[in-house]
Formats: sequence, structure tokens, C-alpha cells
Amino acid sequence: MIDQGLAWLGEAFSNAQRALFEPLAPLLFDWGWGHMLEDAYAACGWFLMGLLQVTLMLLVITPLQRWRLLEPMADRAAVRSDVIYTLVHRLGLFRLGLFFALDPVFLNLFGTLRAQGLPTWHLDQLWPGVTDQALVSFLIYLVAFDFLAYWIHRAQHRSQRWWALHALHHSQRQMTLWSDNRNHVLDDIAVDCLLVLAAQLIGVGPQQFMVLLAITQLSESLQHANLRLSAGPLLSRLWVTPRFHRAHHSIESGEHNYGVLLPWWDMLFGTARFDLGLGPTGVMDQITRGRDYGQGLWAQQRLGLLRLIGKG
Repeated sequence: MIDQGLAWLGEAFSNAQRALFEPLAPLLFDWGWGHMLEDAYAACGWFLMGLLQVTLMLLVITPLQRWRLLEPMADRAAVRSDVIYTLVHRLGLFRLGLFFALDPVFLNLFGTLRAQGLPTWHLDQLWPGVTDQALVSFLIYLVAFDFLAYWIHRAQHRSQRWWALHALHHSQRQMTLWSDNRNHVLDDIAVDCLLVLAAQLIGVGPQQFMVLLAITQLSESLQHANLRLSAGPLLSRLWVTPRFHRAHHSIESGEHNYGVLLPWWDMLFGTARFDLGLGPTGVMDQITRGRDYGQGLWAQQRLGLLRLIGKG
């Protein structure tokens, strides 16, 4: 029954993707871009998935945030910048830029690896009979990707160079559902490259990859929400909640709560804290040194580059 429901949703999404792509295809031929039909079809899928995410954010998470608001909205200009980050990232503009900049690199890399005899390892096939169980296959990849994301997140904090970029994400003093995509572009590129490489190596299909990212991003939008909502001791240990993740953003939290979807890895590796309050968010040097992380996208990106090279 579940697999039938997933198949119906997949078919509905494919129909919408085709409907969006059909009027675009003749234009590509007119512009001399007929060789990019397959890539344009995929781009339509990313746009639709992003549009669905933004719709759910507006219809579900926004009313929830208003209902259980944690702190007053004191800096709406900072929030507007986060909205722009979110729209650029979720509606496919960031991924379009990655395609033109990095797709040839990945094609050459994977072509070379395949020529050297490196096969794709289908991780989900470790589960007997998984070819007939789409949901089981998806959950296996979700757990595997979340394990990787935990260690990527720890590296973002432990590496001085990477933290110089990732600190932009933590510099938001006014957390909202839009704060997830407040990142330096180089930080996003590094994370996306690692995820794409992992997907290729363990056999994640293109549609699975898209849905994995969409679920992860929607959950992260909820985690960053300005939300006073208790999930209880059981649920908070099964899935990363807004309280658990806000503790990670807290100025005084220290190095804790790196989990992206599942708090299991924090619990397993000793980085989980469930006893932290709902204190102010930001980076300590914003208070102790008055460090400027910039107002608006361009200033934030420029200052991130200066921090990276030790000039900021």
C-alpha cells in the first residue's frame, strides 16, 4: 500500500514536470540549446520540488511559527536576506549555477572512475528483497546520507578554514524558518559536492536524491523556525527538533547537536545535549569582539571570503 502511494506521488510529480518542460523544449531548440534537453528536464524537476517546499513553508511552518513564536521579530531586514537566500537555493538558481560550473568536472571525474573499473555500490541492496520495497530503499539512503551529513557538519565547525565560511550561517541573531539557506556560496558548494559524490558512489538514483534533499531541507526549515514547541523526550530523540537545533545555534552551546535529521549520531558520538535552554543565537565573537558578518547578501559573501583568507 505504501509503495503504491509512493508510486502515485511519483507519477503525479512526473506529470507536472513534463507539463512544465513541454513549452520549454521548443525554445531550447530555437536558442540552439537542443543538446541540453535532458538537463532542462531535470531543472524543471528541481524547480517544482523547490516550489513545493516553499509552498509548504508558507502554508504550514509560517502559521506554526506565528502560533508558537519564541522571541519577538526584532530584525526583519536580516530575515528578508534569509528569504532571498532560500528562494535562490530552493527554486533551482543555485543548482543551475552548479550545473554550469561543476557538471563538466563531475562528468569527467565519474567517467574516469568508471573507465578505471570502479563500480557503483548499491547500498540498499544489502537489505534482502529491497528491489521490491521502494520505501525501505529510500530509508536506507536517508540514514546513510544523514550519517554523512553529521560528519560534514562537524567538519564545518572543527576546520578553521571551513568555519570561516560556515560562521555566516551561525551569525543570524534572528532565527526563522528561512535561516537554513543563509550560507556562504563556497560552503554550499563544498557540501553539495560531497553529497553528489556520495550519491554516485552508493547508488542513489536522481529522483531519490532530489527527494532526499527536499525532505532534509524542509526539516531544516522547521528546525530553524522561531518556534517555542516541545516535542517531548521520545520524539526529540528520534528526529532533530527546533529546540535541539536552536541549542546548536546558541551562543553559549559549545560544540553540540550537529545532527541534521537524526539526533542518533550525536547520542552515539557524545555530542548530544538535550538540557540546553532556548537562549540567544549567534557567534560569540559578535559579542566579545563586535565582529561584523555583514548586512545583506553581497556584504555577507564578501566578508566570508575575507575571513577565509585571514583578512576579515
